Amino acid sequence: MTDDDVLAEFRAADALLEGHFVLSSGLRSSRYLQCARVLMDPRRAARLSEALAQRIPAELRGQISAVVSPAMGGVIAGHEMARALGVPAMFVERPTGTFELRRGFRLEQGQAVLMMEDVVTTGLSSREAILAIVAAGGRVIAGAALVDRSNGSADIGVPFFPLIRLDVPTYAADALPPDLAAIPAIKPGSRAA
Repeated sequence: MTDDDVLAEFRAADALLEGHFVLSSGLRSSRYLQCARVLMDPRRAARLSEALAQRIPAELRGQISAVVSPAMGGVIAGHEMARALGVPAMFVERPTGTFELRRGFRLEQGQAVLMMEDVVTTGLSSREAILAIVAAGGRVIAGAALVDRSNGSADIGVPFFPLIRLDVPTYAADALPPDLAAIPAIKPGSRAA
């Protein structure tokens, strides 16, 4: 699947948005990929996940015994990736502000885990999810995401495999270009600003 094919999937799902968006990191952007919309079609989610699974080197793919994703945005992406890899899917969540494994999910000590995100912008949520996975006994051998908004600059501390890398500039709220500042900001993601 080429980058054009991936973007075509987002366009077909009306998931490639343009305007003024507040990202979960607090940064602002003129483009937003709404992964929830692209993942709402199970066939599309399967195609994207299977394509992403093939981008993970076979040696690493063969070691993965679980996929863990951060809730909320990563849950469907993680489930679909686990299905593509034929391993269990779990997720970490923030009931008190810090990611933790709950709901009876358990990892064996040293279990090889793929941490799966929907979108990575700064890598902060990914690093926080990885800390929670390690605290639960897992060994994160790689990370993956449908979209890397950092265009390769985010460091999550493990080998990272996105389906697509986008170079979409982001801005601090107090450093917006005039054309973006002229548009009201909306927050399409799951976390409060």
